[in-house]
Amino acid sequence: MSERLSVLKTYKLYVGGKFPRSESGRVYEVTDAKGKWLANAPLSSRKDARDAVVAARKAFGGWSGATAYNRGQILYRIAEMLEGRRDQYVAEVADAEGLSKSRAAAQVDAAIDRWVWYAGWTDKIAQVVGGGNPVAGPFFNLSSPEPTGVVAVLAPQKSSFLGLVSVVAPVVATGNTAVVVASEKSPLPALSLGEVLATSDLPGGVVNILSGRTAEIAAPLAAHQDVNAIDLAGADEELAKELEIAAADNLKRVLRPQPVDDGDWSATPGTDRMTAFLETKTVWHPTGALGASSSSY
Repeated sequence: MSERLSVLKTYKLYVGGKFPRSESGRVYEVTDAKGKWLANAPLSSRKDARDAVVAARKAFGGWSGATAYNRGQILYRIAEMLEGRRDQYVAEVADAEGLSKSRAAAQVDAAIDRWVWYAGWTDKIAQVVGGGNPVAGPFFNLSSPEPTGVVAVLAPQKSSFLGLVSVVAPVVATGNTAVVVASEKSPLPALSLGEVLATSDLPGGVVNILSGRTAEIAAPLAAHQDVNAIDLAGADEELAKELEIAAADNLKRVLRPQPVDDGDWSATPGTDRMTAFLETKTVWHPTGALGASSSSY
């Protein structure tokens, strides 16, 4: 029996629910921890970043307007799809991060579990951060969380999959849409994630994934007037400072790099990354005239 030719995978961006090549036509070599060539990844341009923002903004109304329960179902479906492709992700994470198969499997399992964890929070976060406020007067005063809008997310550089999920899932769980810049050195697990998102009932444009030079893609996103917030998890101190200055132009919410080991995202995440990109809407409503019995109606 003759040997088969290798079927090499062509990795593409994930923007607006589709898989375009970079507008620039550029690619760059991705290698494993030992320098062995793995694939060519798209080298995103500023135009790609702008296209991703347009897609995210278009998807925001429908996604933020969906019920929290529905968002939770879709996030859980993503976890189901990832579970079905577990072996593929184990191999990609092992190559990307130079891990043994067993350690890579632990990372992938933790990432899948994290999707499930955030799926469970979609219809509960409002109960934690919202509520009724006591006021002096015949009024109801109610505070409720609402998504910030389009969030640019710089994925962690070393944790190519677990770190990626840890910063993307909380953004979309609360109704935001995301433009994600994958790890520059290890983008392949992120680009493969797009294939799962495309077949998991997640509306196109809710998550958009770009690969390439982090600083080159992040600069136009930080300055973009239609990006409402930015997570700088994958930026070093110098780049984070530059992006924070650019983001101030339209008063973006900015989440600075957190004091977490870039290679270990396994700790229980808590709710901080969900609340970081939520706004609080407070509504006053008259209760009606108070009668002698102090009844509102």
